[in-house]
Amino acid sequence: MTLSAPTVAEYVINRLADLGIDRIFGVPGDYAFPFDDAIEKCDRLDWVACANELNAAYAADGYARIYGASILSTTYGVGELSAINGVMGAKSQRLPVFFIVGSPSTQIQQQGLVTHHTLGDGVFNNFQAISAAACCVSTNLTPDNVIDEMERVIRDALSLSAPAYIIVPMDYALMPVNGKPIKGKPLAAIKRAQSDPATLEAAIHFVMDKMSTAKSIVALPSNLIASYGLVNQFIEFLNKSNISYATPPMGKGMVSESHPNYLGVYSGVTSSPKDLKTVVETADLVLDFGGLIPEDINTGNWTNNLNPEKTIVLGDRFVKLGGTIFTGIALSDMLTELTKRITALAKVETKEKQSKFPLVGAPSDATNSANFYPRLQNMLRSGDVLVAETGSCMLYMTPMLLPEGVSFQTQVLWGSIGWATAAAEGICMANKAGRTILVTGDGSHQLTANEIGTMGRYGIKPIIFVLNNALYGIEVVISETGWKYDDLAKWNYSQIPAAMGCTDWFCAKVATVAQLDAAIEKASSFDGASYIEVMIPVSESQPVPVKLQHHVYKANIPA
Repeated sequence: MTLSAPTVAEYVINRLADLGIDRIFGVPGDYAFPFDDAIEKCDRLDWVACANELNAAYAADGYARIYGASILSTTYGVGELSAINGVMGAKSQRLPVFFIVGSPSTQIQQQGLVTHHTLGDGVFNNFQAISAAACCVSTNLTPDNVIDEMERVIRDALSLSAPAYIIVPMDYALMPVNGKPIKGKPLAAIKRAQSDPATLEAAIHFVMDKMSTAKSIVALPSNLIASYGLVNQFIEFLNKSNISYATPPMGKGMVSESHPNYLGVYSGVTSSPKDLKTVVETADLVLDFGGLIPEDINTGNWTNNLNPEKTIVLGDRFVKLGGTIFTGIALSDMLTELTKRITALAKVETKEKQSKFPLVGAPSDATNSANFYPRLQNMLRSGDVLVAETGSCMLYMTPMLLPEGVSFQTQVLWGSIGWATAAAEGICMANKAGRTILVTGDGSHQLTANEIGTMGRYGIKPIIFVLNNALYGIEVVISETGWKYDDLAKWNYSQIPAAMGCTDWFCAKVATVAQLDAAIEKASSFDGASYIEVMIPVSESQPVPVKLQHHVYKANIPA
């Protein structure tokens, strides 16, 4: 008996499942029903029906940070456009998210019928340019092209480490594929980029020559090391070379901060420890793996000062020093070849060492940032992923020294408030090694707190700290006090999980150090999810000097 060919929707879902992805995040919708049904029938994938499409995109971003790729599914128009902000964030972070959209059937399109989720003008391709712009590759699938196109889309999304947009009309999604289906490999077995051999060899000789004459070398690994799945390769390079390294905020926690060669977080004048800025910028040679993104927060408000004539950028597809550039080179190949050929070099040291935050606060003291973050640091253990929301908490957590085996995730560049709550869901579902611990401000949390109900529905067990100061604290810090638009609606945060059906969660509201200690102890031993509302004084949020505000926003008339 001849087996019937899979439908286009079934083929797409199963081809992506070959990568080893085990969840799909999204919101079901009528034009996407063929995909929704195919997901339900695929025994290798579980549906995660999120509270809305934006949350689904954030969750897919989080999952991709841990596993290496993810899948997002929405309906046409209203669904895909709701997800765009989250997909753009994944693009800024360089994360492969396969974004599947079901559209009206070709029968509707060819007749120019006016249907829902459109502008009523009979035009059916006016959203595609928007969605495709959020991705690195896009495709319109048919029964004839689906097999070839899926190979192209997967190859490009993994090679460029960025989202892919896949749109399929509803009737085509239900039709059988034409051609022989392809069985793919899991993500870890795929070589994601190829190098030109002659250019690679020339670049290796160039880099090795520069390293041989340098007396002090510092490595700066960026988030691309993690996005391309090269963390273990990079650690092997560190162990073989003995080179000291620091991370920018966007790369924090990507490589173990307990490694003997770890120097700290490099971000210009906000570097930690403070003398790290001088150590990095006066080194004979800096190896910038992936390319330091010169974004304001990532560089201490643009106070970094790396000499381009002493900084070799090992990009995802190029190697560059000053005016010399080699193209067509995969970062993975550069790491492999450098590790093969390098010998142990002298370490670089800072005078001041990063250390744990001092534990302060008497039991009766009111909770504040000074006594909260040291206790957060003390509760961390190997396997944990610490998730920091955009805002004040990220600024406090970036200098934190992480224990062995603890990683860190935030959204420095895109900086979309609300990202972390939904992203923590995807991170928790992908993180098989340990706990997922989220720290979010109340302002950010109000944007996406409805995803707590989804977490309860699927039985995941994050530990969530909501810092309650009743205002958009980061906006006060970077502007001024007194504006009503910085005030928040007064929520009873610790009651939210129960209201959303999370009946087996440990929930607490803490206002003193004794209450905080008890809640952390309970959460650390509790076999379930925890949600802890921590009261933070409004008075902590004070504007930075006007001179610094002008430096950051450059909206003033220059003196």
